[in-house]
Amino acid sequence: MLDPKLIRQNPEAVRAALKARKHTEEYLDKFLALDSKRKQMITEVEGMKAQKNVVSDKIAVMKRNKEDASEVIKEMQVLAAKIKGLDAETSAIDNEFGEILLNIPNMPDETTPYGQSEDDNVVVKTWGEPKKFDFEPKPHWDIAKDLDIIDLERGAKIAGSGFIVYKGLGSKLERSLINFFLDLHTTKHGYTEIFPPFLVNSGAMTGTGQLPKFEEDMYKCDKGDELYAIPTAEVPVTNLYSNEILSVDQLPIKHCAYSACFRREAGSAGKDTRGLLRVHQFNKVELVNWTLPEKSAEAHEALTRDAEEILELLGIPYRRLALCTADISFSCAKCYDLEIYSPGVDKWLEVSSCSNFKDYQARRANIKFRRKIGEKPEFVHTLNGSGVALPRLVVALIENYQTEDGHVVIPEVLRPYIGVDVI
Repeated sequence: MLDPKLIRQNPEAVRAALKARKHTEEYLDKFLALDSKRKQMITEVEGMKAQKNVVSDKIAVMKRNKEDASEVIKEMQVLAAKIKGLDAETSAIDNEFGEILLNIPNMPDETTPYGQSEDDNVVVKTWGEPKKFDFEPKPHWDIAKDLDIIDLERGAKIAGSGFIVYKGLGSKLERSLINFFLDLHTTKHGYTEIFPPFLVNSGAMTGTGQLPKFEEDMYKCDKGDELYAIPTAEVPVTNLYSNEILSVDQLPIKHCAYSACFRREAGSAGKDTRGLLRVHQFNKVELVNWTLPEKSAEAHEALTRDAEEILELLGIPYRRLALCTADISFSCAKCYDLEIYSPGVDKWLEVSSCSNFKDYQARRANIKFRRKIGEKPEFVHTLNGSGVALPRLVVALIENYQTEDGHVVIPEVLRPYIGVDVI
């Protein structure tokens, strides 16, 4: 969440950021109105407490002089009751502040390009050229059906639309990609692997910004457990250090994690739903960093490169987009999207969002560090990105490596994992 001091000291900068994001200003207005009321109440309470001290001294003098202080005591009791009531109102406002702050998004970084729609995103890098075929490339759903490696119909039968069954070498391809990602990130890029729970509590979901904003997109357990199926490993992994104070020597921390991911995507009905383009359960390897504030911009570039190397080793053309102010996620300050080209569907498909959250998530999850013993703790900066997400990578791999006779050539880097050269 944002620092309340920032909102109080520079509300117009926050308002400008909300406008740049095309986000409602409702919660900012609520915060400022409550803050004004709170200041008035504190001034009133302080005046009453000063008055109470005067009355208490008066009572002490009257008692020493053996005078009747009953009326003055009644006056003080009335005053004490008013103070108690105002203190309770102030406490309630403080609690309301917390709820309001959870609904105000992060401030865009100054290097995030201004824009009011995804059309304003900026392509900052391209790698490779879209493959040219001497035959008409097929979409992945036709190739996968012919090779009997993905069963869309039976996935829908047992779980519903958007749930996929991988089969035979399709299953092995999925598993091979995950192992390849994890091996590269742990052996070359310096990440420690985590295998997290796939269910988390509401506190963890709030800490990374999924709640309360995106509750309708989540799968929630019934029976009063207050557990949610994770939409990404970002949630459990980031919250590993919630309510902790790290030492400066521990930073940076770099974790990677495989998880299944579960998303209702309530706002995406009817959009790119065929085949593997938009599903409710998918696999992903996530990269998560905790770093010093002054190092987060540098860490963001490095994390993005870690994800890009996956695509380069697989030989899949991609582009890096700097997302504009209206397209970055709720908790994010700056984001790069990595999109890969898939010829069968003739689309650029997002397979990774690499985000710098600065101290926004750390404030929500209460993750701090201390530079020196005895110094005041500071909030860390958190970052994450997909390294990378399936199944859109599988879409692009199948479609880019298809042959005219309907087979799929396996990229060399994957062959030791899957054990075949061609599916």
